[in-house]
Amino acid sequence: MALFLSENDVKKLLTVEMALEGVESAHRDLALGQALDTPRARSRLPQTVLHILQGALPAQGVLGYKAYTSNRSGNRFLVHLFDAASGQLRAVIEADYLGMIRTGATSGLAARWLARPDSTVAGVFGAGWQAEGHVRAICAALPLERVKVFSRKADKLQAFCQRMSEATGVAVEPAASAEELVRGSDLLGTVTTAAQPLFEAEWLEPGTHINAAGSNALIRQELSEAALKRCDLITVDAVPTALAEAGDLLPLLEKGRLHPRQMVELGDVIIGRHPGRTDAGQITVFESQGMAIQDLAVALRVLAAAEAQGLGVEIPLR
Repeated sequence: MALFLSENDVKKLLTVEMALEGVESAHRDLALGQALDTPRARSRLPQTVLHILQGALPAQGVLGYKAYTSNRSGNRFLVHLFDAASGQLRAVIEADYLGMIRTGATSGLAARWLARPDSTVAGVFGAGWQAEGHVRAICAALPLERVKVFSRKADKLQAFCQRMSEATGVAVEPAASAEELVRGSDLLGTVTTAAQPLFEAEWLEPGTHINAAGSNALIRQELSEAALKRCDLITVDAVPTALAEAGDLLPLLEKGRLHPRQMVELGDVIIGRHPGRTDAGQITVFESQGMAIQDLAVALRVLAAAEAQGLGVEIPLR
């Protein structure tokens, strides 16, 4: 019988370390030709949008999709897991928390592979729901001693920093300005819905790694063209996904200032097909759009943990 796992079930089971391992396995499989991923498709109505990401991890025995609706009243996420051999439904999993942790874990994975190993100070733009996963993952991935956070919503910033300090054991502190956040940071994260670049290119210091996680449409842009021109390496989840959704990169691609072959997939760095960072002084960037196979790999591990602990409700399907 298939299982239904609620948000509360997922929160009991899913850890950042589990998500990091799952996301890395998905990128490794993709680079080795052992995964399929279809970029996000959207059906738009005046009030509600349906988003669907689908893919397959045959080496891990699953295929499936994540479907979610966005509306002024909120977002609703469900991951559907199917057995790759039989096609039978294995699980339906509520995936708001899962998606937040998975998105953060992808940034954490990129930081582990692309940031300087001795990075100790991070700066994060954003103090919302997705920023929580981002902070938790980078603290798990690197030996960080301090995380600076800047947000337009100053009233929520202090509470966010206190909560993240308690969750990670790392000093998470408010930054007074965007410039203060960028300068002196070994690692930067942008986790916003900004339509205009968040910082000036000249503030970037040699050796910085940037995780850009918020710009997944042409109307969103967190990084300026000038900042991207300073980057020695531009990495992405997958080139087809970046070509469809990377709002930071699309203007450069349209103007011919960036070619798709210049973009490096994170999985190619993981398996050693591309060297990744080759010098401590390089500025690197990872553009994160999100992929179905990331959700499927994490959901599969949550399902295994649920089965081991006897959590979930059986779905009465034949």
